[in-house]
Amino acid sequence: MNAGILKAEGLCKSYRDKEVLHNLDLTIEPGKIYGLIGRNGAGKTTLLGILTAQNTKDSGEVTYDGQPVWENQKALDNICFSRELQATLFSGPNNLKVKHYLKSAAIYYPNWDMDYALRLLDEFKLETKKKISQLSKGQMSMVTILIALASRAPITILDEPAAGLDVVMRERFYQILLEDFAQTNRTFVVSTHIIEEAASVFDRVIILDEGRILENAETEELVGQFRYISGREDVVDRVCNGLQVLSTHQMGRHKTVAVRGNVGKLAAAQEAEVDISPMNLQNVFVSLCGHGDAQ
Repeated sequence: MNAGILKAEGLCKSYRDKEVLHNLDLTIEPGKIYGLIGRNGAGKTTLLGILTAQNTKDSGEVTYDGQPVWENQKALDNICFSRELQATLFSGPNNLKVKHYLKSAAIYYPNWDMDYALRLLDEFKLETKKKISQLSKGQMSMVTILIALASRAPITILDEPAAGLDVVMRERFYQILLEDFAQTNRTFVVSTHIIEEAASVFDRVIILDEGRILENAETEELVGQFRYISGREDVVDRVCNGLQVLSTHQMGRHKTVAVRGNVGKLAAAQEAEVDISPMNLQNVFVSLCGHGDAQ
């Protein structure tokens, strides 16, 4: 499945007097699974909505294969943004049935795969005659996942898809995602707060912080730049010379720091009398976006 490049340039978006996105640039390349992570209020859902023409921008441009996505059905035919379903609507309970969502998706998405949708219905044990208002939060998450995967859209975006799932179903979701990716090589963007469970799935990770992109990098390459270093204060201080210190915790003369550096400098630190341990993606995220919060 050949996806084009989804590109944002100079995106700005404000709600009243709060600027949510600040002159943001982003390129989503074909054939990768991206993880989008950020704190609450960082602008993740706003960004995804603008990338898929479901939200307006104040300035900037979003293109797919060089063509604007806004009011361009040809471009939008290649993009699926599956968002969380709501049990209630403005008029009261959401009485639409699962089958109504599937019928709408079959009309809207030109690459819709009904056979795959039916297999996922069976996998997730979903009843098509049930109203959305009758579903559990986990079942609503399964419906959004089903629509996203069965859309077969070259670029498929899921916003917090696993939020309502228990740990067993979250693991199964990521297995299904990887199986589909291996088969289709389509591009996925997955926004999530449950970072460590999903980290091994992401080819690249985008870290959004206060409306700006801090990182858009290969996951393993990014995580490999970070370490915890602990030991006697004076030795740790000497070892950290030339490394970027992101956080410090001290107890008496014992000091632990989170650092970032290139492979050469990190390797040199191994020679000193300190303890060095790796960081996982969640640790990296907290170190970059914690802003001094207690950890």
